[in-house]
Amino acid sequence: MLSLEDETWAWREQLAPASKRPFVLGINGPQGAGKTTLARALVKRAAAHGQRAVALSIDDFYLTNAAQKALAARHAGDLLLQQRGYPGTHDVALGAETLAALQALRDGEELAVPAYDKAADGGRGDRRPRAAWPKISGPLDLIILEGWMLGFPAVAGLAGPLAAVNAALPAYAAWHRAFDAFLLLRMAEPRQVVAWRVESEKALRAEGRGGMSDAAAKAYVETFLPAYEVYPDALAAAPPVPKARFRVRVLGPDRRAKMGS
Repeated sequence: MLSLEDETWAWREQLAPASKRPFVLGINGPQGAGKTTLARALVKRAAAHGQRAVALSIDDFYLTNAAQKALAARHAGDLLLQQRGYPGTHDVALGAETLAALQALRDGEELAVPAYDKAADGGRGDRRPRAAWPKISGPLDLIILEGWMLGFPAVAGLAGPLAAVNAALPAYAAWHRAFDAFLLLRMAEPRQVVAWRVESEKALRAEGRGGMSDAAAKAYVETFLPAYEVYPDALAAAPPVPKARFRVRVLGPDRRAKMGS
């Protein structure tokens, strides 16, 4: 049985055997599911084949600290917009501009791509200064963008706690238009994301990188459970790319794709 990395690489090669422009792959997966690890592995696989690739996260495009605080103030009664994470807390225009610029990179050209510091301002986070942004050399063969809410479509008539973030989702179509293919990693059990995030934060603490406590990680990720109950189904029904270029894989508790998914 092929690993998810092997399968995704083969799929990309099948879809674009001789592409003359960068192939853009979107990956949606719950927090702690391993989507960042998968994206990095695909970048390494590309390098082994003499190709240039870059992996980006939607986290790179969070609003600045000042803009996030202003957003929180405008939605003072909405707990989901008091911190980064949900739709509406990203600089969508910056993300779209970055994707377009990466696709247009020519030989000998470089592009500084945004980077975000989650530890800034006592953990509230802030965009890193432009001088600290990593530089990417062109031309590129593969661009990967991954994120927990990437590709989520707005759900018509959705009310309640998710109403404001649902209203923010149509703007993200500016990112979706860049995708050549899209991979959705789903959980067999939505609450599994809580344990995965706690594990991820433990690993950060073990590395001395200031991860959240178990209790804080649990409380943080539980704020996202309402979205996991609604949007993966909506994404599976209305993906941001044609069905022939859309793939779903269901992950078990061990983060491995289940047979037949």
